Amino acid sequence: MKRQIDATNGRRRRRSERGMQLVEVAIVLPVLLMLFAITAEVGRLYYSYATLAKGTRVAARYLTTVPLNTTTNRTLYGNQARNLAVYGTTTPGTNAKPILSGLTTSKVSVTQSGGVTASIPEYVKVEITGMTFTPILNLAGLLDNDSFSLSVPLTPSTTMRYLITQPIN
Repeated sequence: MKRQIDATNGRRRRRSERGMQLVEVAIVLPVLLMLFAITAEVGRLYYSYATLAKGTRVAARYLTTVPLNTTTNRTLYGNQARNLAVYGTTTPGTNAKPILSGLTTSKVSVTQSGGVTASIPEYVKVEITGMTFTPILNLAGLLDNDSFSLSVPLTPSTTMRYLITQPIN
């Protein structure tokens, strides 16, 4: 005797899962790409700031070890410190490239402050101003908002104690 299977109760309906993977990829892929792009931009921002901060540290460290007892020395060593912050050397050649695109010696300020006498500063400070990080991705264009900007001003500075505490004869 043959058993008949009721079409509504006994027979399992198979639902087609064709194309579901494609739909899932279409949903997840834009999110993953956006996360990847954001990670890359944050990495670029960190690299830019760390490079500029290292330039200020090197220049300030240099200034703590040279005699700043006269106006001539302050000008000479200040210019050398600016070159050190921008090019990585105190005497850049004609083909010298800055450590970061757009960085010039005019964006580096060197100041001396404090001290018991006018000829011996207590602190030296090297600061970079006028640098801006602009992301590659234009999110303002994606959002149709021209006033929205993710540009970040980069202004690293380093202050160190001046090491030469005795007047140099």
